[in-house]
Amino acid sequence: MSVSDPIADFLTGVRNAIRAKRRKVDVPATRFKTEIARVLLRERYINNFKVIEDHKQGVLRLYLKYTADDQNVISGIKRVSTPGRRQYVPRERIPRVLGGLGTSIVSTSRGLMTDREARDAGLGGELVCQVW
Repeated sequence: MSVSDPIADFLTGVRNAIRAKRRKVDVPATRFKTEIARVLLRERYINNFKVIEDHKQGVLRLYLKYTADDQNVISGIKRVSTPGRRQYVPRERIPRVLGGLGTSIVSTSRGLMTDREARDAGLGGELVCQVW
């Protein structure tokens, strides 16, 4: 069965794992999901990730990050641009999540980057998701 929005499916898997207090979550791997995981790792929302090769598509395993008192670092994650309604923003209009406490992930001509990196580079693009 094909999924109409694999990125939303990926974010829902992460959201469900957070609510169930899981330490890791496995989702089908793609290059785009791997790049999102790389941004989440760089912004310290997850501990680590790895791509597990199988004879099909591969599996992306995310190791979720928790604080000392067992609170998840990711308190919310939301898909912004969908296949039915793409959200493109110029550099000046990239939204700040929770006044700068969260992160927007933007797909630019130079690859996926955070909202701060896109503003610094002077690039706009598709607003993929927001994490806080």
